[in-house]
Amino acid sequence: MIQYQPLPYPLDAHRVFEIMRDLGEPVLLDSSHPVAHCGRYDIISAAPDLVVRFGPEGLEINRNDIALDTKGDDPFACLEQLLAEIEVPATDPDIPFNGGFIGTFSYDLGRALEQLPSKAQADINFPWLRVGRYLWAVIIDHQLQRSCLMHHPKVNETSLQQVQQRLGHDLTTNSVRQAHPFVLTTAFVSNMDRATYGRALNRIDDYIHAGDCYQINFTQRFSASCSGDPWQAFRALRSIAPTPFAAFIESDDGTILSLSPERFIEVSSDGAVETRPIKGTRPRGATMEEDQRLAQQLLQSAKDRAENLMIVDLLRNDLSKSCLPGSVNVPELFSIEHYPNVHHMVSSVCGILRPGVTPVQLLRDCFPGGSITGAPKIRAMEIIDELEPQRRSIYCGSIGYISACGKMDTSITIRTLLVQKDSVHCWAGGGIVADSDIDDEYQECYNKVNNLLQTLEQL
Repeated sequence: MIQYQPLPYPLDAHRVFEIMRDLGEPVLLDSSHPVAHCGRYDIISAAPDLVVRFGPEGLEINRNDIALDTKGDDPFACLEQLLAEIEVPATDPDIPFNGGFIGTFSYDLGRALEQLPSKAQADINFPWLRVGRYLWAVIIDHQLQRSCLMHHPKVNETSLQQVQQRLGHDLTTNSVRQAHPFVLTTAFVSNMDRATYGRALNRIDDYIHAGDCYQINFTQRFSASCSGDPWQAFRALRSIAPTPFAAFIESDDGTILSLSPERFIEVSSDGAVETRPIKGTRPRGATMEEDQRLAQQLLQSAKDRAENLMIVDLLRNDLSKSCLPGSVNVPELFSIEHYPNVHHMVSSVCGILRPGVTPVQLLRDCFPGGSITGAPKIRAMEIIDELEPQRRSIYCGSIGYISACGKMDTSITIRTLLVQKDSVHCWAGGGIVADSDIDDEYQECYNKVNNLLQTLEQL
């Protein structure tokens, strides 16, 4: 039976992460409470009992650095089998995670699902799928104002005692590992200049008018050299860009710093499904009057509403593959959400899973998220691979958890950075439609990530 050990509330999620970090493979899913809109849970864990990696070289399962049977070459089927080993009932409906997988599903995982071209350069070596199976977690619920240590009956007792000891002692001390300050050693540089970007958008316009597609999400990448501890960078970024789906995930493959405002797919214990696509962006104003004008301009924009509606229709179709007939609906359309640097147009698409369909199957049916591909999805992904110079890696993939009790919550990895050794990468993009203006779209990329890039440049 799942055990829940009560912990004090309020509890500093960042402090808990710091004292667990050296246990290996640490993860922090950060709701950015109380600043971020709709943030509820913080989840912290480390020391998974096994790690699953999948990429061009195939499927790999490791337990304590020992390779295990790969259970075939289908990463989603592998996750299903490994979850079945630890399946448990949800004994508390307000506990989101009862052991299971936490990690990353890179955009390129879509190559395991569809036959796609290979024109873009694959210059970042990061797994297409990388998740740990975690059997304990510290969970902080800001809605019910309670904290607990969740541990699964299959957790290693020695590891659990170490975690309990740290929670009992280290939370009350000021000791943390000494970190080297994070600094950029070069400025961020885009992988395309304005002229290259313009030529790509003209080509997209040709495809749209030829009837190949209705919309393409087109991305540019910003890269810099760096040194120091990425955790320091995450703390700085989170302070200026609190978002409900922030995450910090550290491994030998690289460190992910995500400040995502966008939910991909949530599944509740009763099979209710929600996705919340973002399409439509305006910068924040310098004054209250200007800010309100920009938000109202976004709300009334025919272009942005049409763009948002295209993706809503795409996601309705994706959810319908796994949900009960007639259950897929759109309870929220063209809402405006406000973030420190931008206003976003957000809609909600909901459904009910068919009996026998698992969250993993739903994830497979919907991956990657339609809000960051375009429509129709497969043709959009083909055009993206043709026109973007490098593959996206983790960008526009997903981060989240799949619980052994049947719950799932995942983000779309926008506003997300990857640190590998002495390099840091950040991406930004936008939906391109028939009446897109090249200069406006080029500037929108900077509007979305300028606060992140500038914060790191000033550290």
